[in-house]
Amino acid sequence: MALPGLAVPKVAGNASILCQDVIVNMGMVPTIPDEGLAQVRAPVMHDVAKLAGVSHQTVSRVLNAHPNVSATTRGRVEQAIAQLGYYRNTAARALVTRSSRTLGVITVDTAEYGPTRTLFAIESAARSAGYYVNFVSVNQIDRQHMVEAIDHLRAASVDGLIAIVPLRAAIASLRGISTDVPLVEVETNEALNNEPVVMDQVSGARSATQHLLDLGHRTVLHVAGPQEWLAAEARVHGWRAALTAANREIRPYVAGDWSARAGYRAGREIAPQVTAGDVTAVFVANDQMALGVLRAIYDADLSVPGDVSVVGFDDIPEAEHFIPALTTMRQDFGEVGRRYVVDVLRRISGRPQRSRQPIQPELIVRASSGRPPR
Repeated sequence: MALPGLAVPKVAGNASILCQDVIVNMGMVPTIPDEGLAQVRAPVMHDVAKLAGVSHQTVSRVLNAHPNVSATTRGRVEQAIAQLGYYRNTAARALVTRSSRTLGVITVDTAEYGPTRTLFAIESAARSAGYYVNFVSVNQIDRQHMVEAIDHLRAASVDGLIAIVPLRAAIASLRGISTDVPLVEVETNEALNNEPVVMDQVSGARSATQHLLDLGHRTVLHVAGPQEWLAAEARVHGWRAALTAANREIRPYVAGDWSARAGYRAGREIAPQVTAGDVTAVFVANDQMALGVLRAIYDADLSVPGDVSVVGFDDIPEAEHFIPALTTMRQDFGEVGRRYVVDVLRRISGRPQRSRQPIQPELIVRASSGRPPR
């Protein structure tokens, strides 16, 4: 039967196929049998609940990692999810609940160990709390790029923002920017909203320096990180504070850039002072630079800790495999991530912030530190 106003060419054979093609090309969709609709519809939560033999509320609890679900029930639901190929429509969920269960994270474009581990720790803590993470890396630190990063994440309907801002310039670029969702800053010694410092970098540097003084060294030389980094600045303060409290000589620090190459250059500069007996202990602001220092000392035919003791900071996974194994300050990045996620979730829910003690880095004593040469 011809449709009004539609001229169908007369073609021998397969006329019905040609007719269907013409209808589609004119923007009209042919009728699909009911069973075809069932096949193309994406599975929804009720489908998962029916297959697993539970309520849709139970499916929701499993999806949100709620603890009050038995292992057996959780297994049935997860099996049904996999069998059906179900995935959550976060956009639809956000419209209903006014929450995307997503946190936005802004980080600077760096491969340095501390910020990278902090990012992974935040993602892990958020996942444990039933949240996803959407992050933006800023490769140019200024106000315009920070605003663009925040706008991008707000367009994704994040519930809260966490900014990993380890440089002073990043802190300055965030000042005065207003957001309509909670914002928490990470890795700052002077947080924008007066939060207490989570990782006590100053105390960690004091502990590293004091360890060397307790071994009998007269003073401790410091290889510092770039001073635009707040952690590097804090570690200089801690090193100086320990020497001042012990009434020991404070020599100018050697500047580095966090890399093993910079540590090697610093070690080449320090080696003649070690040979002369003027330097017997070095506190290095991170483990990568400490690796370079160790190599430079070795290349100068000197030994660690026989001629000079070396202490690093961070306890990267490779530190215990250095030659010699590196004494260093361990930072609990897992706890750092957990605390910041807790902070932003408390703000999202309107609950007051709780006072807390900063996390103290832990001294890990290995073979690179010992008593001074006689």
